[in-house]
Amino acid sequence: MSQKSQNITRVDHRIKATERHSKNGHRGGVVWFTGLSGSGKSTLAFTLEKHLFDKGFQAYVLDGDNIRHGLSGNLGFSESDRRENIRRVSEVAGLFAEAGIIAIAAFISPYHEERQLARKIGGKNFVEVFLSADVEVCETRDPKGLYKKARAGEIKDFTGIDAPYERPEQAELVLDTGRLSVEACTEQLVQLIDSRFRL
Repeated sequence: MSQKSQNITRVDHRIKATERHSKNGHRGGVVWFTGLSGSGKSTLAFTLEKHLFDKGFQAYVLDGDNIRHGLSGNLGFSESDRRENIRRVSEVAGLFAEAGIIAIAAFISPYHEERQLARKIGGKNFVEVFLSADVEVCETRDPKGLYKKARAGEIKDFTGIDAPYERPEQAELVLDTGRLSVEACTEQLVQLIDSRFRL
């Protein structure tokens, strides 16, 4: 394993955060969706992104599957790799927020410790959204056939089946996506974002 360089220092930007916010008409920040596979993270994230874009917000979705095709393409699904994946995404989301953009992160992110890291990096404009659909609901949806494969033993360390999911304790918003429609969830999300990010 390579050693970390001791000769790195942070460089300050010449544009203040308030200037970026003023130009965009909103604060930058992070909206972090967490929940089991099939709970609706990607569906809600992309619905929210389009809604915000149409309202003039600068927003961008960081989606778990997309990130694993590039930035985290060298990682598997062991506990340590999952933690590293979330660390990387947290750093990217934090950079988006610094740039005045609303980063919408859609990740299972099963561990409390990593979500706390994401919150720390995301700063004061971090919003955690827990999609609380039960595993039974998620399993009936199973859009990618992953639960079926996990039950058959074809996928190991699958969150909700044979790997843990630590439920969030301090999410700003909890949405029961097993009960609420996409429209109802989006309405609650937009209200929260308007109150937190609009200037």
